[in-house]
Amino acid sequence: MPATNPPDGRLPYRCLTGSNDQAFCERVSKALEEGWKLHGSPALTFDGEQVVVAQAVVWPGYPD
Repeated sequence: MPATNPPDGRLPYRCLTGSNDQAFCERVSKALEEGWKLHGSPALTFDGEQVVVAQAVVWPGYPD
């Protein structure tokens, strides 16, 4: 099955990053509501001041 791009023209892979807070969780939740799928586990690090998290998402139909 060929990969399909999201209807808004974005690439089918995105890596969302930010502080580990409600705003980041809302961004990931919005992506899921739009149809994006989680890809892998989240990654967390500490930048000396705060926890920073990253979560990859892919558009359905994108190869694993």
